[in-house]
Amino acid sequence: MSFENLLALLGGLALFLYGMHMMSDGLEQAAGDRMKAILEKLTSNRLLGVCVGAAITAVIQSSSATTVMVVGFVNSQLMTLNQAVWIIMGANIGTTITGQLIALDASKIAPLVAIIGVVFVTFFKNKKLNAIGEIMAGLGILFIGMDMMKDAMVPLQNSEAFINAMTTIKNPVLAILLGAGFTALIQSSSASVGILQALALSGLIGLDSAIYIIFGQNIGTCITAVLASLGANRNAKRTTIIHLSFNIIGTLIFLIVVHIVPFVDWMQQITTNPAAQIANSHTVFNISTTLLLIPFGNKLAHLAQLILPIKPEEKEYNKDYNIPLTFVDTDNIGTITIAISSLRKEAVAMLKLAQINLSESLHAITGKSYQMEDIKKREKRIDYINYEITNYMTKVSSLNMSEKESTTCNALFKCFADIERIGDHAINIIQYAENEENKLDDPTHIKDELYQLHDLLMKSFSLLFDYDLDSDNDCYEKIERIEDRIDELTETYRELQINRLTDQIVDAKDCVIYSEILTDIERVSDHIMNIIQECKRCSFTLAEPVISDHLELNPASV
Repeated sequence: MSFENLLALLGGLALFLYGMHMMSDGLEQAAGDRMKAILEKLTSNRLLGVCVGAAITAVIQSSSATTVMVVGFVNSQLMTLNQAVWIIMGANIGTTITGQLIALDASKIAPLVAIIGVVFVTFFKNKKLNAIGEIMAGLGILFIGMDMMKDAMVPLQNSEAFINAMTTIKNPVLAILLGAGFTALIQSSSASVGILQALALSGLIGLDSAIYIIFGQNIGTCITAVLASLGANRNAKRTTIIHLSFNIIGTLIFLIVVHIVPFVDWMQQITTNPAAQIANSHTVFNISTTLLLIPFGNKLAHLAQLILPIKPEEKEYNKDYNIPLTFVDTDNIGTITIAISSLRKEAVAMLKLAQINLSESLHAITGKSYQMEDIKKREKRIDYINYEITNYMTKVSSLNMSEKESTTCNALFKCFADIERIGDHAINIIQYAENEENKLDDPTHIKDELYQLHDLLMKSFSLLFDYDLDSDNDCYEKIERIEDRIDELTETYRELQINRLTDQIVDAKDCVIYSEILTDIERVSDHIMNIIQECKRCSFTLAEPVISDHLELNPASV
């Protein structure tokens, strides 16, 4: 091969990969957010999971991207390991669409498709049209690159060294390793299948050799998910084990199949187009493997747990609260959808801790027993979350997000600040029970008043957690009314305490301390109002919180 041909081959490969990346970005902008939302809300239905995984991968043109999303969802506890199995199976089916598109041989109209796409991107300001333009331009560039690679490989037909190399590839093990290694290198099975199709169209490799490379390509595509899981939790790592074991098991099954039945002959009888033969083989491999392994999906999840066993700390977390964030993974953010869902759940976890501390602090003032050490640990955890969220938001800001997503992130960040302040007010209140100098001499006169304020605050918290955008439960209006009622009561109770001071029922110290406590209660109510206002303004909810046991958030402890 001459130097010019080598440059043409590398240039064609560059165009192919860039076109695929451009098309993938355009598809994700056009429909990616909806796809991610469907993925997040997935039920445990296995067939639905497979269909959703296949559809999302077909849309974003990358099984690696889908699997990386799944790793992120499992890592942030938005999806169980068993649910991830079905998505991964579907992703392997969806990824075959690229090969089928290439097999259509649209290289003759590729320049026209690319030009139309560039016009859409360059001359229109509408975001949807821009996304469509990116899809078309990417598709056109992909086919142009494919054509360049095919033409650059023609001289290799007369190369004795290359023909000898192709002969050695007939060794199944070498062919599988070659397919896996090359796919891992470029991190795209779709791209490596496309390159294999270019080789086949140039007459440089037959299906009898290519079939084993296809098996290897399915194994090599797992590398992206493996890399994504390096900084994730153990459950996310198990997700990549499922992906890897699925393709390895499929390869072992098909190694037996191709030696028992004339599989290659069947594929060649369907069509004489070498590119279509490879695309069809790739599709049949993934669909057949999925159908064979669907009944054993839960077994694959169990196998992943055997390979990477559950450690004791996964069952019983360290109780000093010096642990990583529960839902947010600062090392492996993933997509903006994962980031927002993780932030929302972390906010719920933090709010629950603040609620418990506030409740126990108010009860402590009235003379009930409390564990100061537990309150301090919760406050330490609240401060830790608030600090880490600031770092996390810096990383999230670099993600590609819509205006609505950016507004939601900012609103959640404000909510974290309000929650942290609620925690501070709880600590302020407990100090009036803990500090001998600032203790109330006689809290009996204010017990009923504090109980009433406590119940109103707990009702506000409950409404905040119940706030649902799709229902008519008017939580916002109820919290607003409670906030007004708390303002009225605190003013009334201050006057009553002053009257008790005038009647010498309490002393001046108790009057001042009680006024400070009432101020803290007012501020807490204001912060709850701030949070519900952000939820309403930006259309997100803290409803249906999913809280881990290790945070000790059992309502019975309140």
